[in-house]
Amino acid sequence: MSKIWAALAAISMVLGLVGVTPGFAQSTPQATPDDRILGKPDAPITIFEFASFTCPHCADFDANTLPKLKAEWIDTGKARLIFRDFPLDKDALKAAKLARCAPPEQFYNFVDALFRNQKTWAVSGNVDDALARMAKLGGMSDATVTACMNNEALALQISSTELQAKTDYGIESTPTFFINDTKLVGALPYDAFAKALNQAASKG
Repeated sequence: MSKIWAALAAISMVLGLVGVTPGFAQSTPQATPDDRILGKPDAPITIFEFASFTCPHCADFDANTLPKLKAEWIDTGKARLIFRDFPLDKDALKAAKLARCAPPEQFYNFVDALFRNQKTWAVSGNVDDALARMAKLGGMSDATVTACMNNEALALQISSTELQAKTDYGIESTPTFFINDTKLVGALPYDAFAKALNQAASKG
């Protein structure tokens, strides 16, 4: 992991040289071709979720708020969700790598499984083994799991996304959401999201 942190330090230095200031370089995230999208790709409203797989508040959102958002907004084609990794610790980074190694069409199934089983794998005596068991249950082979966990390029990519979230969007905690230009912080109830979504819809 030392190579990853050295690379991130270099990125931070470059950002400092070009004058990037947290919260000012770019006010809201933008979709990229590499994003995993939940919902219709051409939905008019985008919900960006920045979350850590070891964050209990993120797991709470996944269990208690997302299902209604999915039923009312995502499945109906009115909004789409884009999950962005913001790992708070090394175990969250491992879980993020595992989800990214899943086939794109299974990504959100893995995200949901990681959150719903967070109290099991995240506090196990051996997180690597616990994650590997989950991956195999999801259809990954031993070779795929091993290659994924040893993929330093993927770890750097995920960590760079976290760094961008800090410097460009001013994100400091998880979960943090953007609905168009509205920023929401915390595992808020459905009504808070519905209010922001209705405001976004009214703007066309």
